[in-house]
Amino acid sequence: MMDVTAILSAAENGDPHAAEELLQAVYTELRRLAAQKLANETPGQTLDATALVHEAYLRLVPKGTSTTGERPHWNSRGHFFAAAAEAMRRILVENARRKARIKHGGEWRRITVGDPADADEDTRLVALDDALTRLAAEDAQAARVVELHHFAGLSHELVAETLGVTVYQARQKWSYARAWLCDALGS
Repeated sequence: MMDVTAILSAAENGDPHAAEELLQAVYTELRRLAAQKLANETPGQTLDATALVHEAYLRLVPKGTSTTGERPHWNSRGHFFAAAAEAMRRILVENARRKARIKHGGEWRRITVGDPADADEDTRLVALDDALTRLAAEDAQAARVVELHHFAGLSHELVAETLGVTVYQARQKWSYARAWLCDALGS
């Protein structure tokens, strides 16, 4: 691991290669930080973690000097990451404000439209029940494994204990039932 503080100091002193070294040293941590920031955002963001990291990095480590002639000064690694978090927050706020403007469709709300060809959840549940009834006629124990594992949420170990079979047998029945149901449901 490269010493981020030393690289920051070199960048501050004008080392042209320091910015490149800095990105390599902090990229993974900045991506993790960006993913955490985006996890709290509403779904459907146009920014992803990579774009957020790149935008924040460009704001934190500008090429050359800024318009005021000053270079950024970082006291430590922690100072740099605190500034990166702040830059990411500002980018997300700017993006949210931009999307809220009327010019960018701010008065409209995004909705998701399901595929009309997709069956709704109730229809799928009824189809699964019909298929389970047919499976029970062929292999009652396999149907029971599906009920316990899928609907009751029991682990293979608990299914085996409930049915009085080995875990291996419960897993075999689960695999068989899944394949049978996929074939019966056409999925």
